[in-house]
Amino acid sequence: MEAPVAGIDISKDKLVVYFQGKLYEFPNNKQGFEGVKQILPKGCKIGIESTGVYHINLVKYLGNEYDVRIINPLVLKRFKDFRGKKSDKNDAKKLAELVVNMGSVTNEARELTSQWDFVTRSIVRVKNRLRRDLILLGYRDSLSKENLNEVLRGEDNVVLSEVRFLLGELERLEGRKREIEEELENFVPKDSLIFTIPGIGRTLGCIILARVGDVRRFSDKRRFVAYCGLDPVVESSGKGVVSRGISKKGDAVLRRAFYLAALTAIRVNPVIKRFYEEHKGRLRGNKLIIACARKLAVITWAVLYYNKPFDAGE
Repeated sequence: MEAPVAGIDISKDKLVVYFQGKLYEFPNNKQGFEGVKQILPKGCKIGIESTGVYHINLVKYLGNEYDVRIINPLVLKRFKDFRGKKSDKNDAKKLAELVVNMGSVTNEARELTSQWDFVTRSIVRVKNRLRRDLILLGYRDSLSKENLNEVLRGEDNVVLSEVRFLLGELERLEGRKREIEEELENFVPKDSLIFTIPGIGRTLGCIILARVGDVRRFSDKRRFVAYCGLDPVVESSGKGVVSRGISKKGDAVLRRAFYLAALTAIRVNPVIKRFYEEHKGRLRGNKLIIACARKLAVITWAVLYYNKPFDAGE
């Protein structure tokens, strides 16, 4: 039996709940959270818009008793027929309708991808700081075991103390990253067709699937690319059309996942590799990698939407 569906519009002071054709209003506090649990049966699918910090306490309070879907505001804005005057009641209803069109990716999976993104970016910052410290100490900026062992044998000073601290932080962060990647494996289908796409490995494939949910809610590739924040921003004037980069309005975690996948795809994916070679004369550096990431996002949408394995010939 299909689980019932509800939508909750959240603001700083109140919760507006849409459930089975009726609207309910509660304060955005513990008393209100209890009110929500009294009208919604356990296992209910609940659509909640990501609203900065206002939705976090409710999501935690609902815990694992409900199938909570955190919805990107951009998706809600672009949802079919979501037009006219904005209202809390209308938003709550549209959130419920949107959940019906979504896949079954759990809130835990999305939270893990958020943690993975944070940890990965933290590792980069720690490594950059380490390289800076090694140069200050008069050594090469290599993080090889040999170079670091030589550095650690040096005379104690404030910079070397930070190096020791950062190495400990790096070990903990990399350990947590491995744990998250193992946990993510349990949340997505191991036989998903996304893994037929060269350049998208297990970890990035899991992250993309967890962030996207049911790709069928994107009726065309342009909507999917926009959701990823990889859609180009173009300005036109009397002098012509000027590209202003990408919008970055979509899912930042998803955008970074496709960027990282593109770095591998330009070497192992024949379609992306050909695209890279064809455009490297006109685009350079980061712009070229982003263009490849956008192309990879389109391929991913097509594979998942049409439920067909990757085919370099198509």
